[in-house]
Amino acid sequence: MPTEILMPALSPTMEEGTLAKWLVKEGDTVNAGDLLAEIETDKATMEFEAVDEGTIGKILVEEGSEGVKVNTPIAVLLEEGESADDIASGSASAPEADAAAEPEKDEKAGGEGSGKGKAAEPVAQSDTPAPAAPKDEKGERIFASPLARRIAAEKGLDLTQIKGSGPHGRIVRADVEGAKPTAAPAKEAAKPADKAPAPAAPSGPSPDAVMAMYEGREFEEVKLDGMRKTIAARLTEAKQTVPHFYLRREIRLDALMKFRADLNKQLEPRGVKLSVNDFIIKACALALQAVPDANAVWAGDKVLKLKPSDVAVAVAIEGGLFTPVLKDAEMKSLSALSAEMKDLAKRARDRKLAPQEYQGGTFAISNLGMFGIENFDAVINPPHGAILAVGAGLKKPVVGADGELTVATVMSVTLSVDHRVIDGAMGADLLRQIVENLENPMVMLA
Repeated sequence: MPTEILMPALSPTMEEGTLAKWLVKEGDTVNAGDLLAEIETDKATMEFEAVDEGTIGKILVEEGSEGVKVNTPIAVLLEEGESADDIASGSASAPEADAAAEPEKDEKAGGEGSGKGKAAEPVAQSDTPAPAAPKDEKGERIFASPLARRIAAEKGLDLTQIKGSGPHGRIVRADVEGAKPTAAPAKEAAKPADKAPAPAAPSGPSPDAVMAMYEGREFEEVKLDGMRKTIAARLTEAKQTVPHFYLRREIRLDALMKFRADLNKQLEPRGVKLSVNDFIIKACALALQAVPDANAVWAGDKVLKLKPSDVAVAVAIEGGLFTPVLKDAEMKSLSALSAEMKDLAKRARDRKLAPQEYQGGTFAISNLGMFGIENFDAVINPPHGAILAVGAGLKKPVVGADGELTVATVMSVTLSVDHRVIDGAMGADLLRQIVENLENPMVMLA
């Protein structure tokens, strides 16, 4: 029976994508690991590889097609002994495929991106190639998804003894998990507890009403790309479902600026130049270690406390933004953080980041100081527990320790906090630690 290759979910937020380019044509023979196509997501263009062997029997979606929904059949894979004549009778029709293509929840891949009948996966998320399709006592092939075959092989299960609940009796992940021959169909599996509720419909005039409102006026209609749609959806969800509260502090930067200048002079022969942002990343990473209960994310019915400080940093790109994550930031030197941040920022602007490089983390930094913004409130990026909004360092009159009036470089910061994860006192303690690290930069080298 021919196997449908489905449009993959290459990121947790992906609902549709553009099939940018086919790297194979009908009649080509492919093996596990061969590249099939290039898929444009809301974040990047990624290569898509096969996880099963066979022949491309038919391409269902032409290259350049936009708005292809996840789990839509995009091609048909023929296995040994099958021909193109088998496609009409052996392959599910598009409506049947859509109804049957509910995700096989793959926790390792973030609970998305697998589907019944799937014959390919993104390169960044591919696993060990699936074992060859087994045969029963009569020598007939047993139809099972690549993921189900991998799990069965790991558990030592006999697929001939398992009843499939997928399309046309195909064995899927839910059938082999728990070593139960008649497991509940994947479509009946419980939804993840950490799935955020769908945001309520936004208030305000409808799109048609907005268009009518500006009828007769000169305007340019800008089509939303995948990234812009995703940003709109996630920020709407965040503001509607995350109980934000805000903590504000001012930080004196004079000691940091002098320390940075001295370090950069010493590092100049190595071609290293530290930015204020590098110090902010390090200060936040160490603060999360000092207040470990704040190094956490919201997971629906639980809070997950992480041990390492994985700090995300917002990077503006044309048409949107990325938040690449610097993992184990508390363990890295300032020069290492600086080099890594420059590399991540460059590849973010080129849209060359892999999903694992911009997913995860517990805490984020958004710095608009270089644009002259004095202060602002940032929106939390779920499931993070907090985000630090950083303004510009400005010369201001301040009262010194002895009561004298002096001038200092002062930077305003605002900590946006998810109250489900971090309470007021804990948030205040976290922000205090960040301030102390930046006002006493030598301690960050200890």
